Formats: sequence, structure tokens, C-alpha cells
Amino acid sequence: MGVVDGQTTSQGHSSSSGSDGRRYGMLQCFLAAFFYGAVSFLITTINKSVLTIYKFPSFQLVGIGQMIATLVVLQLGKLFNIIQFPGLDSSTFSKVFPLPLFYLVNLVSGLGSTKRLSLPMFTVLRRFSILFTMLLEGYLLQKHSSSRVKAVIWMMVAGAIIAALDDLAFDMQGYVLIFLNDICTAGNGVFLKKKLDIKDFGKYALMYYNALFMLPIAITFSVLTGDMTKALDYPLWSDIYFLLQFIGTCLVGFVLIYATVLCTHINSALTTTVTGCLKNVIITYFGMVFGGDYIYARLNFIGVTVSVVASLVYTYVKFDENRPDRVFNQITIPVSGLQSRPASATC
Repeated sequence: MGVVDGQTTSQGHSSSSGSDGRRYGMLQCFLAAFFYGAVSFLITTINKSVLTIYKFPSFQLVGIGQMIATLVVLQLGKLFNIIQFPGLDSSTFSKVFPLPLFYLVNLVSGLGSTKRLSLPMFTVLRRFSILFTMLLEGYLLQKHSSSRVKAVIWMMVAGAIIAALDDLAFDMQGYVLIFLNDICTAGNGVFLKKKLDIKDFGKYALMYYNALFMLPIAITFSVLTGDMTKALDYPLWSDIYFLLQFIGTCLVGFVLIYATVLCTHINSALTTTVTGCLKNVIITYFGMVFGGDYIYARLNFIGVTVSVVASLVYTYVKFDENRPDRVFNQITIPVSGLQSRPASATC
């Protein structure tokens, strides 16, 4: 039997309407975050290899390939009744907007910044996405972080600023792209959480229609800017190792989209964002020797390390606050004439 996107449970609640992972067990929360982090690490290294080591000229075409792979895999899944999601109708665009816009800009800016920045600086500057996510969650979802979380997030950002002040390989276009990517990552994560709460319109539909609506725009822009021509004239299309990595980045791109949606659904937008940054702890130091474009400087290295340590502390604080016993103690039921008493809750 296929998996129906947005199917309701026997209790009458939408299966995609959980909030911050508290309808799920701790193991499910952890596995969703781990799966996202592992896939994110894989695609970052493959993207860097294709765009920097092989010097492929078009990050736009890589993004187009990832969108096509997403559409093909999801359509095949629906065709063989493995998954189900609603068909296209006149209300579809309004249901998913503005996610397609975030999706396209996030994809292209992420690939572009990967190409132009060293992996250590790419990962450190991604810390700002956590700050932007926290601010958007507070404004749009009325979800406010604790003072401990806020302090650690500002520590991560401070480390990123220190590292940027001594970046000997500074690239203005790369910095613009990475900050655009941070903003879109935060916007996509927060709006994704809101859209996942729409009955009968869940994660598979969002993945499919994001790619469907933005693919024609991406192809048109690539052709008009001459980017498509440069990509087609690339001399290494006959190189089997390059070709395998190019195909890999397209397919893993789809898996990353699924992992992002799954982690956001089971946990939260902020947890998804910080999991990606924790993956970057490994990417940061690995990238100092992989890619060949990192230039060591003492202050830069100190800033990178401060941001990395803050990421680790954040992870401890975030999951400590979501422990079942802590959630149990924080939830109360007001009773008229009586003192409020604790109510049971799960992760």
C-alpha cells in the first residue's frame, strides 16, 4: 500500500501536524536529524568536487539537474503507488507559495557560494541562517527560544564574524550569495513548517510542486544568461568520474530535499538548520584540506573554532530542553480554584 501524503491518523490528527517533534520518540527525532546531516554532508562534498575541483562552469545547471531528478523520482513513486500526493489544480500555487521562490533562490545561491567560497568559510557563514531562523520563528510562528539558546546562537555568529574579518580568500560575490542563501534557508524552513500543517497537502506535494513551478524559470534564466551554453560546452562530459559525480549530485539533491522536509516535520525548522551546521563541524576542518582553496590565517582559524564549539554547545542545549522529563515539567493544565498541575507529554 502506498504512503499517502498528509494522511490522517486514527486519532483524527494530520500526520504532518506535529509541533517541534513532541509527538515523536527521542529515537525518531535523533534519526531524522542524523539522516539529514549525513545526506547534507555527502551533497556538500560532491557539489564542491564538481564545481571547484572539476571546475564545472554552471552551478545553475547543477540546480536544474537536481530539480529534474526530484520531479522524476516523485512522479515514479506516485506512478507505482509507493507515495501519493494531490494532483495539480488551480489552488496548488497559492497553497505552496512562497516556498517555490525560497526553494529556487536557496538552491542556486547555495551552489554558487559553494563554488566561490572555501568549505570552511562556507560552513562558518552558514551560521547566520540559525540566527535568521530564530528571528523568523519568533515573528511568524510565535515560537521563542530560551535565553540559553539565544546566547549560544550569538556566540556562533560572533565566531563567524571573527573568521570573516581575517578571510584571506575574500570573495564579494561569494559572500553575497551565502547571505542570500542564509536568508532563504531560514525563510524556507519556517514557511515549510507552516505549510506542512495544511491538511492533505504534505511533504511530497511540497517537494514536487516547488521543483515543478521553478524549473521553467531556472531553465529560462540559464539560457538567457548564456550559462546553459557554457555548461554544454564543458569539455569533461566524457569523463566517467565527473559524469558519475554530476549524476550523483542531482540524485542526492532530491534525497536532501526529502531529508530536510522530514527533519523539519519531526523536529523543527531551527533543529533542521542547526543539524546542517553541526554537519559543517566535520565539513569545516575536512574542507581545509579538500578543495584546495582555503588559506590559513590565525584569526580566521580562531573564529572558525569559536563558531564550531558554539554549534556543539547549541546541540546540547537544544536537545536538553526537549527531553521528555523537561517537557513534562514545563506543561501545566490550569484548573479553576486549584494550583496548576503538570500534564504528561512526549518528545
